[in-house]
Amino acid sequence: MFYYLSLLRYEFFPLNIFKYITFRAGMATVTTFLICIIFGPWFIRKLKEWNLGDKQDMNSARGAILNEELKTKQNIPAMGGILIIGSILLSVLLWSDLSNPYILLTILTMIWLAVLGFYDDFLKLSGKSKGGLNSSTKMIWQVILAGLVSFYVYTQLHVSTTLDVPFMKNLAIDLGAFYMLFAMVVVVGTSNAVNLTDGLDGLAIGCTLMVAITLGILCYISGNIKMSEYLFIPYIPGTGELTVFCAAMIGASLGFLWFNAYPATVFMGDVGSLALGGTLGIIAVFIKKELLLGILGGVFVWEALSVILQVVSFKLTKKRIFKCAPYHHHLQKSDWKESKIVIRFWIVGIVLALLTLTTLKIR
Repeated sequence: MFYYLSLLRYEFFPLNIFKYITFRAGMATVTTFLICIIFGPWFIRKLKEWNLGDKQDMNSARGAILNEELKTKQNIPAMGGILIIGSILLSVLLWSDLSNPYILLTILTMIWLAVLGFYDDFLKLSGKSKGGLNSSTKMIWQVILAGLVSFYVYTQLHVSTTLDVPFMKNLAIDLGAFYMLFAMVVVVGTSNAVNLTDGLDGLAIGCTLMVAITLGILCYISGNIKMSEYLFIPYIPGTGELTVFCAAMIGASLGFLWFNAYPATVFMGDVGSLALGGTLGIIAVFIKKELLLGILGGVFVWEALSVILQVVSFKLTKKRIFKCAPYHHHLQKSDWKESKIVIRFWIVGIVLALLTLTTLKIR
């Protein structure tokens, strides 16, 4: 909305400031942070009034293993992701160029996955279904979204089908029409990986913060022809505007972490984790950093991989590799304190973010 004030800069020059991505990105960060901080306490009280507290299933396999830990999480308000997603969308509407197709597609991705996550949370918290939405049904809706967005990107925006390989300046992999399938895997995989990571106070939102900061930098560079040429990375016109979206995610992450840090007073739920994960994935696709996301989001990748390894091992050998999956629960059962696990995962996330940025020059 405010972006369009820059169109009046010839009548009133100070309005020219609304043209700059860096200014609008900074304001988007401040906006989402303030929304979360100001409305957070009221929103948490409402969740309590509506009895939308976390209801852990102590009779499940995971519940049997983590019984004591889960008891401390009972009835803490969930669905805090509504606050995260709501603040991001409002800030993006205020500060971004809404005629930008990348912004519109990212908004679509976030809303679609937030609605899916909301329905899943509602089924669990209302008592209508202990396990929430059927996993296969959830996956189908994720695949449909990823397929629609990938098809539009491939056919209408004509995004390159080559993969930019980290650390390699002259190596690119052209997937051709198979790129759509690969992009779908990235979006669906990232969405579920963040969802699996969301199990300890501040863990998922803290790691999301680091990924969003790094992607914001990469979006700005990818949308700037001089910077992208200097660093030998693909220049993609229009993707610089995604910096504003990433900035909104940064502010919302900081604001939500205010309440979600140990000991948490609210959880984000699937409405937050599915939407944030899918959004990070689609932004990486837009700026051609799909493979780099594997490094940047290494914490999410490992959490998801630990679940896959655990399931495969148990089905093939009837033995478990980890005491519990995802991996952060394995560390809990190894007598690591929750706060120590979270902080060390954050440290790993910071290191991976720095490593990701170094790939811009190590090529």
